[in-house]
Amino acid sequence: MGTYSVGVHERGEINLGEILRRVKENPELGEAGAIACFIGIVRCRGMRGGRVRKLVFEAYREEAEKSLERIARELLKRPGIVDVRIHHVIGELSVGEDIVYIVVAGAHRDEVFNALRDAVERMKREAAIWKKEVTDEGEYWVSGK
Repeated sequence: MGTYSVGVHERGEINLGEILRRVKENPELGEAGAIACFIGIVRCRGMRGGRVRKLVFEAYREEAEKSLERIARELLKRPGIVDVRIHHVIGELSVGEDIVYIVVAGAHRDEVFNALRDAVERMKREAAIWKKEVTDEGEYWVSGK
C-alpha cells in the first residue's frame, strides 16, 4: 500500500516542512522506524568550474510528474517502505537554494537509505527536468546523470 506524493513546482510553492508534516500525518507511519530526506541545493561551482550565478530548471511537467510517480510507486513496493515524497523546483534558483526534496519513510534505516538513494538516482536519469548553469564563464545545459 503506502502513501506518496510527487510534484514539479515553481519556487516557493513547496517546502521541506510541509512535506514532513504530510509524512507525519500518514496513518501507516506507525510501521516506520526511520524517515530520511535528501535536499538538493544549488552549489557555487559549476560543472565546468566557473562560479555559478544561477541555475535554471525547466521541465516537461506532465511527463516529469509521471516519471516521479512511477518511481515513488515502485519504491513503495519494497518491503518496509511506507511513504515516498519527491518534489522538484523549476525556474531560476540562486546558490544555496533548494532544488529537490526527496523523503522516504520505512521500517528500518537500511531500507530507507537504499530507497532514498535509488529515488535520487532514478529521478536524475528518468524525469523530464533539465538544468542550465549560468556561470561567470558562460551558460550551458548540464546532464543530471
